[in-house]
Amino acid sequence: MISVFATGFAQETTKKAAREKSRIEKQHQIDTLINSKVFVFIATRALPLGGNSIDLTTNPNSVKFHPDVIESYMPFFGRAYSAEYGGEGGIKFKAKPKEFDVVTLKGGKGFEINATVSVTRDYYKLTLHVSPEGGATLTINSNQKSAISYFGNVVKSDDVKEN
Repeated sequence: MISVFATGFAQETTKKAAREKSRIEKQHQIDTLINSKVFVFIATRALPLGGNSIDLTTNPNSVKFHPDVIESYMPFFGRAYSAEYGGEGGIKFKAKPKEFDVVTLKGGKGFEINATVSVTRDYYKLTLHVSPEGGATLTINSNQKSAISYFGNVVKSDDVKEN
C-alpha cells in the first residue's frame, strides 16, 4: 500500500512540474511576442458599453498590431454618434499608428499596450491589457462610436488566417 501511495505522489509531483514548466514557457513566448510589437489580438467576447456580453467565437475578427500599421477588423455593438452613409459598419481600418507604446507591468502582471490611430473620419484609442499567459482585454475608444471592450487572446501573426 505504501508503494502505491508513493507512486501516486511521484506522478502528481511530475504533473505539477510539467504544468509549471509549460506555464513558464508560455509566459516566455508571450513576453517575446509582445516585445516584438508584432502580434494579433483575436476576440472571443465583446462587451459593448451598457450591453450584454456577446460571443464572437464564430465571428471572424482581429486587430493586427505592428509598429508601422495597425489593422482592425472588429465587429461593433453599441451606439454610433455619426456613421458614413453606406458604410460597412464595425471598427475597420488600416493605418499607421500615431502612438504605439508597450509597458511591462510590475510584478510580472503582464503588459499594457496603448496605440492611437487617426483615419479619415475618426480617431481610435486602443488599450490592450495582456496577461503573462496571453489572455487579453482590448478597449477601443472612438470619436464617432461609444466605447467597447473585447476579451480574447494574443497570438503570433503567422497563426492567423486572413479575414
